Amino acid sequence: MEDLESVAPCSSLAVEAIIRVGAAGAIWGLCAGPYDARKQGLTGVAKASFVANSVGSFGFRCGFVAGVFSITRCGVQKYRGRNDWVNGLIGGAVAGAAAAAGTRSLAQVVGMAGLVSVFCAAADYSRTS
Repeated sequence: MEDLESVAPCSSLAVEAIIRVGAAGAIWGLCAGPYDARKQGLTGVAKASFVANSVGSFGFRCGFVAGVFSITRCGVQKYRGRNDWVNGLIGGAVAGAAAAAGTRSLAQVVGMAGLVSVFCAAADYSRTS
């Protein structure tokens, strides 16, 4: 049986990752939002607005990072013609840098790129070995 990643276009894999991980992020926002709102002393409409914003924010950020990782990893895999841990390393570095780019701090961008890169390479290594 062929692996889905070898036959599906990279764009389809990216959309699937965005939906799957974005939904997980939205659920996380739905869980964390009320707690953070309570901590800030919000009630009523202000609390509901804060929770809705939290759901959207977490969902978007998680989906964005997953999409960047997925499209980069798949593109590198197709370019190299190999399915190994290097693809995850590069995809993780790009996704980590994209996640931290909003901070405008080179140290945070490099640190996040390295951290995410190592975790993604380890996950790919354990999956393909």
